[in-house]
Amino acid sequence: MLESLRSLADPAASGAMLLSLKTLAVAAPCLAVAGVGLGYALGRGRGTWASCLDFLVTLPLVFPPIATGFLLLLLLGRRSAVGGFLAEQAGVEMVFSFWGVALAAWLAGLPLIVKPVQAAIRRETGRLVEAAYVLGKSPAVTFLRVVLPSIRRSVWVGLFLALARCLGEVGITLMLGGNIVGKTNTVSLEIYNAVFSGEYDRALALVLVLGLVSLALVAATRRLSAGD
Repeated sequence: MLESLRSLADPAASGAMLLSLKTLAVAAPCLAVAGVGLGYALGRGRGTWASCLDFLVTLPLVFPPIATGFLLLLLLGRRSAVGGFLAEQAGVEMVFSFWGVALAAWLAGLPLIVKPVQAAIRRETGRLVEAAYVLGKSPAVTFLRVVLPSIRRSVWVGLFLALARCLGEVGITLMLGGNIVGKTNTVSLEIYNAVFSGEYDRALALVLVLGLVSLALVAATRRLSAGD
């Protein structure tokens, strides 16, 4: 076990952990903003557009990640209209880059924050929003001072679950990031690399790190849920 822990100092392991931390740092605020916004829209929305949006948000939960990654590869590659525009106009390369890894993590975690927020909006805020409107509050003030405080626990629970999912993401990341050692190999991909090359000590150490972080995030969600 001690030998396994020492392997965390290996540049391949430490680099993968650093990349995963950077990915979470980028994905977390994006998940919070998009998760609350989409959850609110779906919780309050009705009709065909809401059903279509709900389907698209839920799709990453049931669609094979490797297939999702392949579709994004076709959409964001340099030869595609979107990928070419981003590369030429914004100087952003999505495929085989850090930004592709961050996008994969965000997309994988998004449903896990949208769904709790959506459920909380439908369950808790309907009457509060109507009361705020009757009192003359604007939609912006109602959202900031009524909706957000009432769903804050659901937001945190969803965010922690989404971040745990981001850490374990493999399929979409593999297609968009390419598993380039030292550049796009996250902790999850580095576990695969270590097993494939027979370096089981490093794989075990990374599994322990990933497991401890995931357990901490799950414990946080349980504590928040118990406080409802």
